[in-house]
Amino acid sequence: MKKSIFLLTCFVFLLLIGQELAGQGQAQWITTERCQSASNTWLAYRKTCTIHHVPDKLLAKIAADTKYWLWINGKMVVFEGGLKRGRSPHSTYYDVVDIAPYLWENENTIAVLVWHFGKDGFAHVNSGKAGLLFEAIGEDVTLLSDESWQCTLYDAYQNTGAPYPNHRLAESNIRFDARRMIADWYKPDFEGSFPGAQLVVAATETFGTLVERPIPQWKNSGLIAYPKVRYSKAGDTLFCSLPYNAQVTPYLKVEAGEGKTIHILTDNYGGGSELNVRAEYITTNGLQEYESLGWMNGHEVLYIIPEGVKVLDVKYRETGYNAGLDGAFRCDDPFLNELWKRSARTLYITMRDNYMDCPDRERAQWWGDEVNELGEAFYALSPEGQKLALKGIYELINWQRADGTLYSPVPAGNWAKELPLQMLASVGWYGFYTQYYYSGDSSFVSAIYDGLHRYLHEVWKTDDSGLPIERNGGWSWGDWGENVDMGVLTNCWYYLALKAEHAFAVQLGKISDAKEICRMMNTIEKCFNTKFWTGTEYRAPGYRGATDDRAQAMAVVSGLASPEKYKPLLKIFKEQYNASPYMEKYVLEALFRMNQPDFAILRMKQRYKKMLEYPYSTLFEGWGIGADGFGGGTINHAWSGGPLTILSQQVCGVEPTSPGFKTFKIAPQLGSLHEAEAVIPTHYGNIEVKIRKNGRTQAFRIKVPEGTVAELLLPGKKTEILYPGVHKLNK
Repeated sequence: MKKSIFLLTCFVFLLLIGQELAGQGQAQWITTERCQSASNTWLAYRKTCTIHHVPDKLLAKIAADTKYWLWINGKMVVFEGGLKRGRSPHSTYYDVVDIAPYLWENENTIAVLVWHFGKDGFAHVNSGKAGLLFEAIGEDVTLLSDESWQCTLYDAYQNTGAPYPNHRLAESNIRFDARRMIADWYKPDFEGSFPGAQLVVAATETFGTLVERPIPQWKNSGLIAYPKVRYSKAGDTLFCSLPYNAQVTPYLKVEAGEGKTIHILTDNYGGGSELNVRAEYITTNGLQEYESLGWMNGHEVLYIIPEGVKVLDVKYRETGYNAGLDGAFRCDDPFLNELWKRSARTLYITMRDNYMDCPDRERAQWWGDEVNELGEAFYALSPEGQKLALKGIYELINWQRADGTLYSPVPAGNWAKELPLQMLASVGWYGFYTQYYYSGDSSFVSAIYDGLHRYLHEVWKTDDSGLPIERNGGWSWGDWGENVDMGVLTNCWYYLALKAEHAFAVQLGKISDAKEICRMMNTIEKCFNTKFWTGTEYRAPGYRGATDDRAQAMAVVSGLASPEKYKPLLKIFKEQYNASPYMEKYVLEALFRMNQPDFAILRMKQRYKKMLEYPYSTLFEGWGIGADGFGGGTINHAWSGGPLTILSQQVCGVEPTSPGFKTFKIAPQLGSLHEAEAVIPTHYGNIEVKIRKNGRTQAFRIKVPEGTVAELLLPGKKTEILYPGVHKLNK
């Protein structure tokens, strides 16, 4: 038996190593002699090859530092391939693309444009070298990046002058000088030539381990017309409306003389009190078209047009994470419908290479934000959306420091501070465990367990009573706003982290770990109320601020607050409004768990009323803009979307009771609402729930997907077991 386990362990290890080293085959990293790998460097690559027989399928492995655009025989194959580095501090992602549909028999032209960010950011670690790796090996076909390729610096792409993007962004502004354009360079009939490519020196050490891209290529709308275009009163600026806050690349078609500079930015250019990205286009003579390839976001795109330029057309391309907004919520309160809709749009705009706090100021994978986001994804997105959180989980654990501490945002080349409470939230019940339980995917658990265990038991210490000792880390942060009771919050987040670890230990058969974790949890349960409960509220000794609604909420959702304490806690929730939108999600969940749906809905509407009065499609970092914004105050911050989860999960009452919604419960709490319905996407298909309340009777229409079983739970009623199919019930 031991021998079998040993052999199985070896097999799994070799399998993981094989996945990690995939792509490091015969191809070589290539660049050009002139390249100094400065920030905002652009390189154009070409390769002409002869293929006598085109296979049905030919998978190309493509890696670049940092982004690439691929054409084959003049046809666009990949629009913005590549991911920011990296899965670990020393790794680079590669894409797998089937190029067979684009190949011809006989001569073929492969063209690749590479954008080298060339600087660190809060979501990218710079390798220090611009380069491309391309490998496609199939039956009678071998295409490898090597010195037979051609490569040149594309000098038409340039840096702008000041102002520049703030230091959190690895992306630069892009200026394109059309006077230096290489016309049709990516097409088969290009009459020019480039210098021969050179190999990147010490490429293995530079780019590190290659890891296959774990998320889909971007959704791509193609170029489409703006819904509305208007000129400024002065006639020098085009304001082009987008249908919602979107990730876009702007396009223009103009007629002009040479040397005119067109400025392109969005209404969100200064989002979150910091400058993000913009673009410039310098005209050549005559009719010309241009699409700025660096994505930007906002509700409007602005083209500032100099005198002497005639605008013939403007369009945009929307790209973004390739998952559908398949979830839905609707009720008889238009305010809540709009709140769910804006929450979903905010979730989507904060997804791309990684989950982001915001798509403008930072584009950074702060894990406090990601915990809320990954929970929302299960109620809003098609299952493909679940892969982004899984990518983030591996990144978080792979960036663990030698001393055992975890920090975010990662990947990052210019940030390294630990926020202890965010890290507890990340590895705990609402983070790692929710990703496992709601998706049903346990593949990551064994890979992250040792790092999780080390963080909770070596980095964190307990006092003589068994309660966790507060840690400052790099930034002692519990939430934006005032009156943050760090003592109570630390204990609740640590307890929930242990709860997740215990479940993982049991799953992995780590019995001794599970027993010790259970002992620690029992100790916290016994000591928590003794230390923190005053008789009317939870309060840490030494904390002198107003009663913290966040701390009371975490005591409830962690299970450390027993039901007899709910009455005084409800009084606090009606009086204290300290939580930012980040922590308000847990306050609302606590109210539903206390069976207070009426007040939960009322508080939700009170808190979000001001935000929804603004004419935006997304939700804010704080409760308002400017002084009410918190932390810079972006208008698209996904941690604010907690109501999305609450409305689907608590109002309509749909939660999994086994991993991946194999079984699930429906325990609605409509409160003052008379109608509510939700669609919850799962790997088995969509769960659909419609509820109509008439006096004491509720009418249900419930669709249970094949392969799943539901329980309908209503107070004072017998549990109804529902098997796959559509069920119409009156209760």
